Amino acid sequence: MSRPDDEVGDFSRRLKVRPMRVEDIDAVLTIEEQAFPTPWSRRAFYTEITENNLAHYVVVELDGTVVGYSGMWVILDEAHMTNIAVHPLYRRMGIGSLLLQEMMNRARNLGASRMTLEVRVSNAPAQRLYERFGFVKRGLRRKYYTDTQEDAIIMWRDDLRGKNL
Repeated sequence: MSRPDDEVGDFSRRLKVRPMRVEDIDAVLTIEEQAFPTPWSRRAFYTEITENNLAHYVVVELDGTVVGYSGMWVILDEAHMTNIAVHPLYRRMGIGSLLLQEMMNRARNLGASRMTLEVRVSNAPAQRLYERFGFVKRGLRRKYYTDTQEDAIIMWRDDLRGKNL
């Protein structure tokens, strides 16, 4: 994958968000393996999108190539972000913001009034993204990430009908 040329067309119009499909799993796994120390398995994604009625997953395509994805569970009035990742070549281009906005909109449309997620203590860029979208730090899960024993910050957005939606 090569980074898109900023002079070719309007970048945001070239992005398409759509539900994740089974045929997207290979591309999602490529991103997953570059984004996380312990990536999810093919089976985990397959099960989420084919068997889990609570799960909602999307991908972002740029000119037909999957460059990011995100997932959440919606349980009653709460949404729980399970993952969000962007291919390293396409980071800092607004794709993470697009994914987060999309998931918040979908959660609201599915009846959720609030959303939560966990983020690694060391992942300052992700924390800043979530804070820009109104998430606040509410707690800590000690040694949450079993691969590194790193703590997770629990973040919440209490009103999915407020700003940024």
